[in-house]
Amino acid sequence: MTGPRVDKRVERGQHSRRAILDRAMDIASVEGLESLSVRRLAAELELSKSGVFAQFGSKEELQLATVRAAVEVYVDKVVRPARRAPAGIRRVRALCESWLAYAREPVFPGGCFFLSVAAEFDARPGRVRDAVAAARRDWQRLYERTIDEARELGEITPETDAAQLAFELDALARGGGQDALLHDDPQLYDRVRTALLVRLRSVATDSALLD
Repeated sequence: MTGPRVDKRVERGQHSRRAILDRAMDIASVEGLESLSVRRLAAELELSKSGVFAQFGSKEELQLATVRAAVEVYVDKVVRPARRAPAGIRRVRALCESWLAYAREPVFPGGCFFLSVAAEFDARPGRVRDAVAAARRDWQRLYERTIDEARELGEITPETDAAQLAFELDALARGGGQDALLHDDPQLYDRVRTALLVRLRSVATDSALLD
C-alpha cells in the first residue's frame, strides 16, 4: 500500500513560493521591501509574472509574506538554537550569542533582515510596518521572559528590571551589528560579545555560570 499521492501542481507551487520568498528576503535585506516586485522576481527566478502574482496577489501581500518567511528563518536560526541552553542566565546568554551568529554569518546578504526593513518602515503606518513591529516585539518579549525565568531561578539578581535588561542587550547587539555591517568589520561583533557579557556579569548571582 502506498501513501497519499502528492498533487504535482501543489508541490511545484510550494517549491516556487519558497524560491520566491527566499529571493525576496535576500533582496529586502539589502534594498528594502519596497524594492520587491513581481516583475523582478519573475525575471530573476525565470518564472512567469502571472505565476508569481498568483502566489501573492499584490505587492503588499508579497511584502507581508516575506516578513513572515523571515520570522520563520529567525526562529530557526536564533530562537531554537538558544532554547537548547539550560534555563537561566545561560539561556539569556545563548540568545545573545545566537543573534550574533545569525548576523555575523550572515544569514541574509544585508545582515539582520529586521534591522534592514525596520529602518525602512518605522515611520510608515500600515500592515507591513505592523508586521515588522510585531516581530520585533516578539523578540524583545522573548528576551524579557528568558531574563525573568533566570531571575526566578536565582541566577540573576532579584532587583534586575527584566524589561530594561532586555532592552539593553537588544540595543547593544543591534547597534554593534549595524556598525559591523556598515564598516565591513567582523571584529566589531567581538566587541559586541564582550559588551553583552560584561552586562550579564553585572546582574549574575554566580558569574561562573557565564564562563
